[in-house]
Amino acid sequence: MSDSCNSRHFSWLMKSCFPNPQHPPPHHPTPTTTISSTTISDLPDDLLLECLSRVPHSSLRSLPLVCSRWSHLLDSPSFHLLRHRNNLIRLTLFAVSVSDSTLFTASYRLENDCSWKICSFQDGSFYSLFSHSRLSAIGRRIYVIGRTAMLRCDTWTGTVVVREGPLFPRKKFAAAFVGGKIYVAGGCARSAAVEEYDPAGDAWSVVANAPRKRYGCVGASVDGVFYIVGGLKIGGASGNDGVVARGADAVHVYASSMDLYDVANGVWLRSRAVPGGGCVVAACAAAGQIYVLSSHAVELSFWKFNGSRKSNGFGEWCRIKSPPLPAQVRLDSTVRFSCVGIGEKVVLIQVNGCIDDLLRRSGRVERGMKEGLVLVYDCAAGEWSRVADLPEVIRRAACVCVEC
Repeated sequence: MSDSCNSRHFSWLMKSCFPNPQHPPPHHPTPTTTISSTTISDLPDDLLLECLSRVPHSSLRSLPLVCSRWSHLLDSPSFHLLRHRNNLIRLTLFAVSVSDSTLFTASYRLENDCSWKICSFQDGSFYSLFSHSRLSAIGRRIYVIGRTAMLRCDTWTGTVVVREGPLFPRKKFAAAFVGGKIYVAGGCARSAAVEEYDPAGDAWSVVANAPRKRYGCVGASVDGVFYIVGGLKIGGASGNDGVVARGADAVHVYASSMDLYDVANGVWLRSRAVPGGGCVVAACAAAGQIYVLSSHAVELSFWKFNGSRKSNGFGEWCRIKSPPLPAQVRLDSTVRFSCVGIGEKVVLIQVNGCIDDLLRRSGRVERGMKEGLVLVYDCAAGEWSRVADLPEVIRRAACVCVEC
């Protein structure tokens, strides 16, 4: 067989399988199809929400900057619900500190973080109105309530928006979130009015008059009841329940008691007092209970009040383990605590003052409790633990738990 391939050695069939290089095959034009590029923004809202809801928390701040549609979807209830379903919502402790020109926030997740994350907002000449503010949280948003103004901070986007302030100027008052709205009371010598804020309409209204005018009180809520806890007497009694107290009795009645307002029915329930008296230092709601830290001269006591109205034990007090603070130390006005409920835990934050200074003035040698002490009480285990101290830049802070 020849080593070369020519027509004499192949049949016609075989030759037909090999194209003749001198006669290229005829050109047959192929139809052209236009392929359009598709982006994520071309998706319908439901699919786009599914994608955006899985974005890590650290990237949420940039989503509203893409377009107005994304910003609108981020604000929708469906987005928050999907984050919940994907287990991306965490209960986070926030501390907010305000100076004349800067608003600082520090966040801490008990289960994940070993240090605080700090953020600041500059160029706020009006921030001086919030030196004695109270905080309330609705979803991912923090409402910073000042004397005559209010700010809304979005923990996802990092934006700060001015909102309507209370009708009456207030200072060191009680505030709490109940049934989708914010309630404030106390801190006003002119009026005993209890105000309600509707975030949907950005409007305040008076819903009741408190039986006592309190200053320096604390707010909490459990099972649809707004609790106004502790504080000092200012002005006279408003006359709702015939409370009349004078002199030392007035100090005792106000500092160790709490008024209960049933929001749904618009009525006041019977006032309650911390057993053994004392002065309420801090209070909060957690796991269906009201937790109260009370000071008795040189001793601290920690109590829980059953706030579940459907249980047989509603209204019962129980003394529990006190926080691990030095014994025989009298807390004065230079040391201030804030108390926040986070799920099944209570967080006690030293937001002002230094316990070491109190020890030094009393001749004690113990040290290690400077400013910013943070203690955590496990409601189920009944034990205290210490976590990372509050950052030095966060002082005279107000604290709140946020779902974000």
